[in-house]
Amino acid sequence: MKTDKQIKQDVEREFEWDPAINAAGVGVEVRDHIVTLAGHLGSYTEKLAAEKAAQRVEGVSGVVVELDVRIPGGEKRIDEDIAASAHSLLGWTAGFAENQVKVRVEKGCVTLSGEVEWAYQRHTAENLVSHLRGVVVVVNQIAVRSRATPSGVETKIAEALKRHAEHEANNIAVTINNDTVTLRGHISSFAEKDITRSAAWSAPGVRNVVDETRVGS
Repeated sequence: MKTDKQIKQDVEREFEWDPAINAAGVGVEVRDHIVTLAGHLGSYTEKLAAEKAAQRVEGVSGVVVELDVRIPGGEKRIDEDIAASAHSLLGWTAGFAENQVKVRVEKGCVTLSGEVEWAYQRHTAENLVSHLRGVVVVVNQIAVRSRATPSGVETKIAEALKRHAEHEANNIAVTINNDTVTLRGHISSFAEKDITRSAAWSAPGVRNVVDETRVGS
């Protein structure tokens, strides 16, 4: 098993290797295999990339992100421009109905609200807007329309897990309470953790996913 020192070195090397990240802007501390990232980066996209890069490193069991986004003066955009871009992107790329997802921007902080049919649409909207230039942070307040959770949804999620992460499926317990899915168990990596969450979010009738899975043995 890696020591905290080895994990720190590997995370720092991963940042240096990833061209999407300014490694000089990120400080890395590791304690009990939990990585804490601190510092300042030039975009929200870069902040997300740093979190993903740390999660990719073997031996990391958790990531705490304390990074600030400080957009260089030449790349700053006024809030009206960000809002207009977000509105167009959601309409043309994601195919949301007119004003289905509302966008509010204040000092680069984008707040999304409204109501959608499926949980995956909520995550799609956040992911699209997160990559716009000038965005500092995204607050997702989009609600998922209530619908009856069909019978057998636990089986459907389990089948989806086997299709996408068969090795992990045997270690994960899935429980349903009304429209909330809870995932428990151990999982080998953050990549598989993302796949597991996506499978749960994609199930019909699901409005909330509580992920209590842990990375590692």
